[in-house]
Amino acid sequence: MTSPRLVPPSSLSAVRAIRHGRSTANLAFAEAERTGATGLPVSGVDRDVPLSRSGIDQARALGRWWSHLPPGQRPDLVVCSPYERAMRTWQEMARTAADVVAVDVDVDVETVVDERLRDREMGVYELYTPAALRARSPEEADRRERVGEWHYRPPGGEAMTDVAVRVGQFLTDLDRAAQGRSVLIVAHDAIVIALRHVLGGIGAVAPGRLPPVPNASVSTWENRGGRLALTSWGDTRHLTRPSTPTKETPHR
Repeated sequence: MTSPRLVPPSSLSAVRAIRHGRSTANLAFAEAERTGATGLPVSGVDRDVPLSRSGIDQARALGRWWSHLPPGQRPDLVVCSPYERAMRTWQEMARTAADVVAVDVDVDVETVVDERLRDREMGVYELYTPAALRARSPEEADRRERVGEWHYRPPGGEAMTDVAVRVGQFLTDLDRAAQGRSVLIVAHDAIVIALRHVLGGIGAVAPGRLPPVPNASVSTWENRGGRLALTSWGDTRHLTRPSTPTKETPHR
């Protein structure tokens, strides 16, 4: 028997959620997976991980996408994660959109940073690859596999259930504070996944496997009959379109 879902009403006209461009940690994790390396591929703290060169290019592609949205569809409020890679993604988007030749784009939109949009906290295993976790704590790696990614809570960190709670609180406040507005969220894959679960409504089933959210992808919810409905997931078509010539600017 399928449980019914109770989707709450929303005053927002649309929500678009972007995962930040490819970070240096994303590249290091992919290389560690390819080689089977068990060392820690990234030093420092997660919130300070920057975009890679390719991630900056992805962010600029997002800026061109933004600049060509019809005025009535362009978000008028941006809410960003406090992490470096997310804020840099929005900064590059805004610069690129403003530089696009012969396109009249208003990118001077209200922008706020909200702590609840930070990435999932992994506690004592922050910036550990799965192979590094297994090499250093095989029992913990077994527990992670046994309980599944949605429910796994690393010591000192968060399960995806915890992320969903703070994202749900954020959405409730956003709905009250930004009535009728179209909102762009620039954050992380964990946040986009949590948005999907929360906006699925009361009774939404927790995912058995976390759906992939590509870097620099756009997922969209549109208001249909007073409720936000998912209309696209992990869209990356803007990353494969030809680049639009841009003006030369000193900061490049």
